[in-house]
Amino acid sequence: MPVPVEAGDGVVYTPLLTQDEQVDVLDRLDFMLRNIAELRKEVEELRNSLQHLAGEIVGEVRCHLEETQRVTRRRRFPFHRERSDSTGSSSIYFTANSGAATTDDGESEGGYTTANAESDYDRESERESEEGEDEVSCETVRTVRRDSLDLVNEDETPLILDSLLEEGLGQLLQQADRLHNGHEQEKREGFQLLLNNKLAYADQRDFLWRLARAYSDMYEITEDTDEKKTYASDGKEELEIAFQKWDESAECHQWYAILCGQLAEHESIQKRIQTGYVFKEHIDKAIALKPEDPKSYYLLGRWCYQVSHLGWLEKKTASALFETPPTATVQDALQNFLRVEELSPGFSKAVRVYIAKCYKDLGNNSAALLWTNLASELPANTKEDAESERELEEMRSIWEE
Repeated sequence: MPVPVEAGDGVVYTPLLTQDEQVDVLDRLDFMLRNIAELRKEVEELRNSLQHLAGEIVGEVRCHLEETQRVTRRRRFPFHRERSDSTGSSSIYFTANSGAATTDDGESEGGYTTANAESDYDRESERESEEGEDEVSCETVRTVRRDSLDLVNEDETPLILDSLLEEGLGQLLQQADRLHNGHEQEKREGFQLLLNNKLAYADQRDFLWRLARAYSDMYEITEDTDEKKTYASDGKEELEIAFQKWDESAECHQWYAILCGQLAEHESIQKRIQTGYVFKEHIDKAIALKPEDPKSYYLLGRWCYQVSHLGWLEKKTASALFETPPTATVQDALQNFLRVEELSPGFSKAVRVYIAKCYKDLGNNSAALLWTNLASELPANTKEDAESERELEEMRSIWEE
């Protein structure tokens, strides 16, 4: 573009750049644009490399934590060969076997029985279990790597790592729930899976109460007395730590009560009575925090039924130790069991069997017969249901006579 230049009385226009200079400027601009494009490409490659590196770091850290937990678990909790001739049961208040609580005087009736295992497995199945557990843990790591998010800048890296861990936790909890509802070997795998991830998620409420639940599962499927006590005690300790931060968790209170009952099975009468108060306290809290959970009403119903059938020695011991001994009636138990059916019809065969037993104890034989037939319609999905099936057969034989 020409610019005016003063020359005497007139104005003379001369070009700012010559044609050659303009070509040179255009060449330089073109060179700069090419460099900028290449720089942008290198920045994009760098971002992709950082993203891949972040995923690798998360994966390596998780693998290291899992391997550390696996070694620790193998040292602390060796799986011994279990016997298949045990028929013991777990109690929330007093020791019980197939509906009759066993105490020193042998008079207590009723009892709370959870799913105990009658399992046979050898060292070969144990090795297969460990291999399966390794595959489960590696799958968790692969999931974290696969779901890595795009990195925008260095400041967002911690947020992305937190997001990866949170998503990994969600998938981990789903897998733990599935394994908990499976057979004995799957329960073992679920327990090992949670142990392997404890260091990464020990500060997460939903992880901790599932870990406590897994300890309860291991208690049920283990027959060695010392191992049973260890599992129940360790599960309680996990929840006692959780209560420091999450005292408002219904699930934590529910599983703490269950573990207390399991541990009390191996204690003296005095200790079992004390545990009965603790059990009731935590179940009441669980119901207050989550009033629509049928499982809590079922546990409370079992507690009421068992207390209503305390033996003479147990009642005398409770009266001597406490100003206000525990009291509950069959009617109290019935109301809780009916509440379970109201919230979740067909919750379990065991619930309907206990409803029938309550009506029988109250002298309402027609209602007892009705609920006996209703219980017969449900499958035995758990070992607890299977034990109820035996009681159901006994009740049927009475009605037929």
